[in-house]
Amino acid sequence: MKSPTALATLLESFFTQRLMSQRQASPHTISSYRDTFRLLLRFAQRRLHKPPSRLALAEIDAPLIAAFLDDSEKSRGITARSRNLRLTAVRSFFHYAAYEEPSHAAQIQRVLAVPGKRHTRGLVHFLNRPEVDALLAVPDQRTWFGRRDHALLLVAVQTGLRLSELTGLQRHDVSLGAGAHVHCVGKGRKERCTPLTKMTVAVLNAWLREPARHKAQALFPSAGGGRLSPDSVADLLAKHVARAAHACPSLRQKHVTPHVLSYVLSFNYVLSLVLFLEFLIYFPSCSDKLG
Repeated sequence: MKSPTALATLLESFFTQRLMSQRQASPHTISSYRDTFRLLLRFAQRRLHKPPSRLALAEIDAPLIAAFLDDSEKSRGITARSRNLRLTAVRSFFHYAAYEEPSHAAQIQRVLAVPGKRHTRGLVHFLNRPEVDALLAVPDQRTWFGRRDHALLLVAVQTGLRLSELTGLQRHDVSLGAGAHVHCVGKGRKERCTPLTKMTVAVLNAWLREPARHKAQALFPSAGGGRLSPDSVADLLAKHVARAAHACPSLRQKHVTPHVLSYVLSFNYVLSLVLFLEFLIYFPSCSDKLG
């Protein structure tokens, strides 16, 4: 009689072979999937009274997955979006298991049929020019932390980089000569080169002339010379937004996160385009000259 398929063996090959070797998943994806299965194994241990090393694939069925997702929402207070991210990791594993263990096809099909939870997509706030100016004026540039925060915020609003791209920038990723730009490898392992304005170039020039703390290679390092964590960026942003709200009260009505900063560039581009189109509507003769 064939012994039950051990979950531990299949899970190990999923991470080492499927994610790391075959798909070359990013460290962020691997970390997210790792956290999901760490929580799932703990939940299964409580529910089935078995350690993870003794769990069989057949025991991780659709009712258990649904119960795990519900428990995560209730006990950990995660949002529907986070719940769906957990489900994405589970589905990815069971897609892999479908090829490795076809004898469990019916069970796998039922797990893959577990639906995601629908949720309302909230309005993403954006910052207008007076709000951006108030925010950039807050960091105390007489201190090292103030100069770092000012440069970080300026690059964030001018380039539209994601938070992981921003904190992952190295000193050698910045080119300040002709055609000044920052280079990064972002989501989906896509390379991006984003041009810099004259003001940003001047700020970065001054910042890069400062000696790197602890020989840090990160463009915006922590006090210890390491890479800034997402929580650190969120904390420093919240601190500066609170102070900027004294000069620009409209900031009190907005939930400003690092994600919001990446929309400043898009908003300014769309606003400029709208103003340009309005100009052509009121002065149609100019459009003939442009053509």
